[in-house]
Amino acid sequence: MMFRLSSLILLLATGLASADPGNMCRDAAFGAADRFGIPRDVLLAITLTETGRSVDGTLQPWPWAINHAGDGAWHATEAEALAAIESLTAAGQHNFDVGCFQLNHRWHASGFTSAQDMINPERNAAYAARFLRQKYDDTQDWGLAAAAYHSGTPAYATQYQARFEAILANLPPDMVQGSPITIAADSIPARPNAYPLLVAGQRGSGASLVPLDQAARPLFGAGG
Repeated sequence: MMFRLSSLILLLATGLASADPGNMCRDAAFGAADRFGIPRDVLLAITLTETGRSVDGTLQPWPWAINHAGDGAWHATEAEALAAIESLTAAGQHNFDVGCFQLNHRWHASGFTSAQDMINPERNAAYAARFLRQKYDDTQDWGLAAAAYHSGTPAYATQYQARFEAILANLPPDMVQGSPITIAADSIPARPNAYPLLVAGQRGSGASLVPLDQAARPLFGAGG
């Protein structure tokens, strides 16, 4: 009986940890990485570059992030994020980025059945992984693939690649499902534009977070 109770407690604790939004992006990244032949730490570094924020001193990704033309918000729940998407689309706005991997709605919504499908961490990750894998097949280098994932404009791609590689260098290789993310947030260079997404629906005016089209607004400052 004691063994069964201990096992139940462990299962409940594991379930609660998996339900944490940051863990959703991490686990989705691992699943998509395995599916598309990408090192797990590479795809995790992409989602951390996209939506990483400081949570208790460590860098954590966030699945309910929405960024509209540089105006980014960390939504507390999926329902809040979906309400934001509905509000934007009802107003005829489609140039915004969603989810763990910040897919651009204008260019990539057609790859999904609904906004809820697009922001779903697993589907968001699978779409991003397929795109990243194509870039790797072209370049044979994960850093260059990450740069191309962000932008076809060299200046923007280079800045993105530098942040991606700084995050990747701080991740242990061959991470397994459930591995905690232990990167100290202050060990990663700040985004040069100094406009990270803000906490719990607060808003800021930075550049767009990595739409996948090559003509998209850059992550690091004005231009284009």
